[in-house]
Amino acid sequence: MAAASAAASLRIPSPFQRDSLLSPSSALVDDAKLWASLPLATKVSPSYPVRKLKLVASASGKEATADNSISVNKSSPSAARPQVRRHTISVFVGDESGMINRIAGVFARRGYNIETLAVGLNKDKALFTIVVSGTEKVLQQVMEQLQKLVNVLKVDDISKEPQVERELMLMKVNAEPAQRPEIMWLVEIFRAKIVDISEHSLTIEVTGDPGKMVAVQRNFSKFGIREIARTGKIALRREKMGESAPFWRFSAASYPDLEGRVSVDPVVAGARDRTLNNEGVTSVGGDVYPVEPADEFVFSQVLDAHWGVLNEDDTTGLRSHTLSMLVNDSPGVLNIVTGVFARRGYNIQSLAVGHAEVEGRSRITTVVPGTDASISKLVQQLYKLVDLHEVVDLTHVPFAERELMLIKIAVNAAARRDVLDIASIFRAKAVDVSDHTITLELTGDLDKMVALQRLLEPYGICEVARTGRVALVRESGVDSKYLRGYSFPV
Repeated sequence: MAAASAAASLRIPSPFQRDSLLSPSSALVDDAKLWASLPLATKVSPSYPVRKLKLVASASGKEATADNSISVNKSSPSAARPQVRRHTISVFVGDESGMINRIAGVFARRGYNIETLAVGLNKDKALFTIVVSGTEKVLQQVMEQLQKLVNVLKVDDISKEPQVERELMLMKVNAEPAQRPEIMWLVEIFRAKIVDISEHSLTIEVTGDPGKMVAVQRNFSKFGIREIARTGKIALRREKMGESAPFWRFSAASYPDLEGRVSVDPVVAGARDRTLNNEGVTSVGGDVYPVEPADEFVFSQVLDAHWGVLNEDDTTGLRSHTLSMLVNDSPGVLNIVTGVFARRGYNIQSLAVGHAEVEGRSRITTVVPGTDASISKLVQQLYKLVDLHEVVDLTHVPFAERELMLIKIAVNAAARRDVLDIASIFRAKAVDVSDHTITLELTGDLDKMVALQRLLEPYGICEVARTGRVALVRESGVDSKYLRGYSFPV
């Protein structure tokens, strides 16, 4: 009864009476006690605006009124969901057996599906370019975990910076005689190249950004695509102009005529005198391809132009084997596949992962050293994997192989002309230029990559990004490596 009489004495004034009810004698009643004293029917649902009830004592103390001061419980707007976007992560590491497996494991343990991955070795170091989709906050945590790995020298997310990005694709399409004129027309439009011709198919090589790759696939899909081998995307930052550029000090140390704009440390001023065969100088700006003394290396280098060629006196049978694997495009598959190599002590020389011709599958092209017998056992172990559909050793069959390289060279006005002359001989293209650097794009086989690097080393190489090798079987059956060294008939 007391609670009912207290509730009856409460009357809810209109909003216009609010000011007249407020007085210095107002006393704020404890919300919890007042809520308990109200009848159930007058209680307001939490989803509706909550009314703060104030009891106003009149002069005689007989009347109490409730203030209708509405305080809407405006729930703070839900925080915007973190945006998932595609990130390009560059990882610079020292070459070591099992490094690819450890890096892939960091992403696999967090449920990330590596969309593309490209890695090519540069003497004793390697530069990974990894494309994954995720939120910026979580990717930052992944990068911190990568930095903790042994032999990881540097990790960068270059997604938000101006960059030169390229990708290489080999595509085998059906080509009946009546369709070839239209195919050749499309090849010319996309600035592609024909690398193999057979009676009923063509193998096409095309380079460009990922958007171009999608456009090429859509236009050639009507003819029927048999196979696709794609490298992952590789990217280098576009060099800035002037003294604030990352490689300005490296270029200024190589070319004294640039010193007038910025003071150069005299310790590194002798870098311009370096040669291929003697003293190696480490770049101030972080040269990823340092020139190192040749006498320190007593074993065959991975990038040696003659590495993998069996000599008559060589009885070990060790050579490079090119494996092409078709796997499911799902998180953790790359970690599982590379784990097979790591557990058996194989050092992967190059690795290229890209989307295959079938939706939901990816093609992994890898190069590993070994004997024919050991690689045969390795293939048998790979076939036991659930997510692997096919693995082929292309070493003993005629195949078309290509690699892609982006290389940034330190130049001045005079050296730029010489570098462009060398690039024209190798059919390389200039894709970025600044007042002290020039970036070239080159496609070809391993010998071509090594030859260009050796010619450009005296000018000063700032950065190198390489894809691994991609390869497709030549339907024509012509093995081009046996044609080298023979003169053309007169």
